[in-house]
Amino acid sequence: QVQLVESGGGLVQAGGSLRLSCAASGRTFSSYAMGWFRQAPGKEREFVAAISRTGGTTYYADSVKGRFTIDRDDAKNTVYLQMNRLKPEDTAVYYCAASGGLVLPTTPSRYTYWGQGTQVTVSS
Repeated sequence: QVQLVESGGGLVQAGGSLRLSCAASGRTFSSYAMGWFRQAPGKEREFVAAISRTGGTTYYADSVKGRFTIDRDDAKNTVYLQMNRLKPEDTAVYYCAASGGLVLPTTPSRYTYWGQGTQVTVSS
């Protein structure tokens, strides 16, 4: 069992930055690939970024590539999402998730554990 708690969301102007954190409970954090997803009102949850168990592999949605960076600190049981050059279309609730699979998944159904989400609002 893994419990995930996101933080770091807020209101920012377009072009600004935010750093989201996702703190995980349990001593098996390093056994999980971690992902970030987002969901805007009236839209489906969409993949943002993922990082492998070792941190050696990352994957990004095209819409955030070059602007967002995912990383993890296993000593702190935390995964981060650094978001730069934010755009109004990045506005959404952001969720972190944990996957025990061997591959780096990009679909929500491949993730077992989810946080409660943190709101990110980017004003124009």
